[in-house]
Amino acid sequence: MEIVHVYTKKRNEFGRQCNFSDRPAELHVDILPDPSLASNFIEKDPCDVPIQCTQEMSEHEVNTERFESDTRGINHVEGGWPKDVNPQEMEQTIRFRKKVEKDEHYFSTIMQLGSNMEHCIKQNNAINIYQEYFEEEEVVEESEEQPSAKTINVFRDPNEIKRTATCLSWHPDGSCRLAVAYSSLGFQNISPDMSYDSYIWDIENPNKPEMTLKPVSLLVCLEYNPKDSHILVGGSYNGQIAYWDTRKGSQPVEMSTIEHSHRDPVYKVIWLQSKTGTDTFSASTDGQVLWWDIRKMSEPTERLVLDPNKKGNLDNALGAISLEFETTMPTKFMVGTEQGLVVSCNRKAKTPAEKIVCTYSGHHGPIYALQRNPFFPKNFLTIADWTARIWSEDIKESSIMWTKYHMAYLSDGCWSPVRPSVFFTVKMDGTLDVWDFLFKQNDPTLSVKVCDEALYSLRVQDNGRFLACGSQLGTATLLEISPGLCTLQRNEKALATAMFERETKREKILEARHREMRLKERSRSEQSKDEDTKEGDGEESVEELATRTEAEFYEIVEAELKKRAKEQEKKEKDVCEEKEV
Repeated sequence: MEIVHVYTKKRNEFGRQCNFSDRPAELHVDILPDPSLASNFIEKDPCDVPIQCTQEMSEHEVNTERFESDTRGINHVEGGWPKDVNPQEMEQTIRFRKKVEKDEHYFSTIMQLGSNMEHCIKQNNAINIYQEYFEEEEVVEESEEQPSAKTINVFRDPNEIKRTATCLSWHPDGSCRLAVAYSSLGFQNISPDMSYDSYIWDIENPNKPEMTLKPVSLLVCLEYNPKDSHILVGGSYNGQIAYWDTRKGSQPVEMSTIEHSHRDPVYKVIWLQSKTGTDTFSASTDGQVLWWDIRKMSEPTERLVLDPNKKGNLDNALGAISLEFETTMPTKFMVGTEQGLVVSCNRKAKTPAEKIVCTYSGHHGPIYALQRNPFFPKNFLTIADWTARIWSEDIKESSIMWTKYHMAYLSDGCWSPVRPSVFFTVKMDGTLDVWDFLFKQNDPTLSVKVCDEALYSLRVQDNGRFLACGSQLGTATLLEISPGLCTLQRNEKALATAMFERETKREKILEARHREMRLKERSRSEQSKDEDTKEGDGEESVEELATRTEAEFYEIVEAELKKRAKEQEKKEKDVCEEKEV
C-alpha cells in the first residue's frame, strides 16, 4: 500500500512572481562634474600615504566544545522466534517446532540446506583459510627508521583529590580495556574525602571510565584473570584481598577476612596456572606470601614467611614488594623485597625452611619490579634504586648485566613480550626509557618524557606495541612505540642467547676468582692466628694478666702514700728544730 500526502497552498501566498529576460544595459542617472564644489576642498601637497608591505592579519581563538562519547551495547539472548512465542517457555517452543515440522516445505528446505552445510563443512576441514604458515619465522629487515613513541590517549583520575596510579592491568582478550588501581602510598596521607574507587577504561574513550570498582580500601594492585576476562583480583591498602566479576557490578563478590589477611598493604597479586583458574597468591611488606582460592576467601590455602634464617619468624621476615611467577615453572616463584634482596622460592618443598631456596643481592633499595625474560626464563630483570639489572639463576653473587646509575629513581620496568633483548623502565622524573642491549648497553635506545610528575607503574600490551604508564597524580598515559621496537629482528634470539651465555660465563669466572681470593685470605688469617697462639703459649692468660696488673697498681699506690707520709714527718721535724734554736 502506497501512502501519499498532498500539501496545498494558495497562489497569492507565494509572493510576487519573478520574470527574467535578456536586455542591454540601461543608463538611469548621469551626474556631471560641478567646478563650483572645488572651493569646498583644500589641495594637499605633498601627500603622505602609508603602505603596509606585508599582508595584514588578525589573530582569533576558537574553543570547541569537548566531544563526549558514550558506550552502549545490546545483549542478544535468543532470536528467530515469532513475537507471540516466548523462547523462555519450553512448552511454547516445543509447540512451535512441531508446527513448523508439519509444514510441507520443511523437509525439502532441510535437505537443501543440509547439502549446502555439508559442502561448507567438508571445505573447512580440507583447507583452513585462517592458518598462518610463516608465523614463527616472521622477521623483518632492519630499517633505517628511528625509534620513537607517540601518545595515543590519556586517562585521568576523575576525582578532585588525585591519587597515584599504582598498578595497571590489560584486558586478556584483545587488550581493548585497561584496569587501573588508584592508591595513596604516602604514610598517613589518606584524607577523609579521598575516593577509594578504581576504574576500568576503554582505551578508545578517555572521557569516562567504562566501569567503577568500589573496594573497602584503596587498591594498591589489580590483575585480570587470564582464563576469565570478567574476573579481577585486587590487593588493598589495609591488607585484604578481594575479587570482582564485571558481570555482577562494581561491588566485590568476595573478600578475605581481616584476621586472616596481610597486616600491611598488598603490593602484588598474581594469578596461578591451575585447572580451575581460581588460584592466586599475594605478597606484602608484612613479610608474608599468601595463597588464595577465590571460591573460598575466608582464609588463605597456604602461607610462607620470608624469614632469611628459615625459622618462620615473622619479626625477622623480609618485606615483599614484587612477585614473579612463570607458568612454565609451576613450582618456582621469586619475591623482590624492601631490603634489596631477591628471594627464590619453591612452593612444593616439604618444610617451610626448604621453600626458601636462595637469595640474590645487589640492589641498595626496594625491588619495585621483578620479571623473567619471556624467551629465556633463566634470566630475570629487577628494577630498584637507580639501576635496572639482569640476572642469571646460576649466578647468585652478582647480576650479569646492569644499566648505568641514573640521576632519578627507577620505579617500575618490564620485558618486551615480543623481543628478547628489549625492556622498558620508568623513572621518578616522568621519563620512559626503552633499552635494547643488542643495540647499545650504556644508554637507552629511546628516552621519552611522558609527563612532568613522577611515573610509578608500567605495563606493556601482549603485542608489544602499546604500553601504559601510571603517574603520581593518577594519569595513565597510553603510548604506541615504533614498529622496529616491537617486531622480532633477524637472528635476535640467537644473538640474545649468545650475549646471556657470554655474560654468565664471565660472571662465573669472576665469582670463582673472588672465591679463590677469599680462601687465600682466610688461610692467611688462620696462619697468623696459629702463629700468635704459638707465641703466646708461654705467656699468662688474660685473667692472670688483669689480676697481676691490679696488684701492681695497688702496690704503686701504697708506695706513693708511704713516701708522702715520710716527707711529711721530715717537714715536721725540721720545724721543731728551728723552734728550739
